[in-house]
Amino acid sequence: MHQTAPLNRAPQIEPVDTSAALPSQVDVVVIGGGIVGLSTALCLAERGLSVTVIEKGRIAGEQSSRNLGWVRKVMRPPVDLPMAQRAEELWARMPQRVGADCGFRQAGITYVARSEDELANYAGWLEDVKGSGVDSRMLSPREIEAMVPGSAQSWIGGIVTPSDGRAEPTLANSAIARAAIAKGAVIVENCAVRTLETAGGAVSGVVTERGEVRCGQVVLAGGVWSRRFLANHGIGLLTLPLVASVLRTEPMEGPTDCAVGGSDFSFRKRLDGGYTITQRGALFAPLTLDHLLIGLDYLPTLIAQWKNLRVSLGREFFDDLKLPRRWKADETSPFELVRVMDPPVEQSLNDEAMRNLIAAWPAFAQAKVAQQWGGMIDVTPDSMPVIGEAARMPGLILATGFSGHGFGTGPAAGELVADLVTGRTPSIDPSTYRPDRF
Repeated sequence: MHQTAPLNRAPQIEPVDTSAALPSQVDVVVIGGGIVGLSTALCLAERGLSVTVIEKGRIAGEQSSRNLGWVRKVMRPPVDLPMAQRAEELWARMPQRVGADCGFRQAGITYVARSEDELANYAGWLEDVKGSGVDSRMLSPREIEAMVPGSAQSWIGGIVTPSDGRAEPTLANSAIARAAIAKGAVIVENCAVRTLETAGGAVSGVVTERGEVRCGQVVLAGGVWSRRFLANHGIGLLTLPLVASVLRTEPMEGPTDCAVGGSDFSFRKRLDGGYTITQRGALFAPLTLDHLLIGLDYLPTLIAQWKNLRVSLGREFFDDLKLPRRWKADETSPFELVRVMDPPVEQSLNDEAMRNLIAAWPAFAQAKVAQQWGGMIDVTPDSMPVIGEAARMPGLILATGFSGHGFGTGPAAGELVADLVTGRTPSIDPSTYRPDRF
């Protein structure tokens, strides 16, 4: 494997010509220019509402461009499956909708199993979603070899969902943003929303570092920043940060176009001919003050997933302490102090991912690592997003806490948020994601 100093730099999306001017009044302000915020803006613009997306840094600068690009139904919680299914429909129609190729390919996702426990978990999920219309099926060792040839390990079985696939984060976010702008949305970058304005207890606008924007409704799609923003208004949100380390290879001949996940690696083919790879079995958990404040709410999850976490108390803790937790509308906010959350690569995890993958499929021994990066994920106790109106704040819709699945489900989440904003009957039951479920 080629190991000469791969570039540690986050992916860059295709440039988008955003606005330098901030409107004084719109129907809806969306805080956060990730894929959920952009998808929400596209839906609202298509429905004739005036909408402005306000992003503290650059659109899709954080996890929306740093994720794996998977569009997945397999192994999603049954209550979350309708969101994933709707997202698949919207991804399939995206080229026509936005006038560009987002890299969406339904090449399938396969999970392979080394142990009986893993295999039983897959079979149990398949039983739980019976009758849902999912095309997942169990795989025999022979079928795995035919589908993903050249493995050096003996898999006892697996599960495949042929209609699952992937899209390209560096293409999709830009395409959705451009389409939203073409349909009337305004997107403003490098402008932090500091606080909400209220009248009679309901949202009446936002105060940004450049001035106020009056509006009737606000959508908070701020990812890992949402908890801090809400806390400044006395609203609690259960999310904690985890860091995924990811790498991509130069173009190469690999064993399959299907995305594959094992217990300690995953890979998927990229549109550029390379592969996106990660250590699927481990995430980096840099401790912050929030881990001490709300960690007990995650205790069942921590007990179940402890072996998958690499916990560290270091610089991140003290960097977090330096950021203000309370500020006023005329004061510099933490979102101006950190425009883009850019966590460092946890090199040991990327090295493990490559070792584990080469042991499973030796063809990857020839891979040349072209780039690697870290991305911070906002995780809820049940690993499902928070979508719905905030308690005690009429007019504020939350769309956050996607727990690493926001890219794949982003188009459906944006549609659901638009339904809530406009009062349409949602195609997805929103009660699954209600903010007060914790």
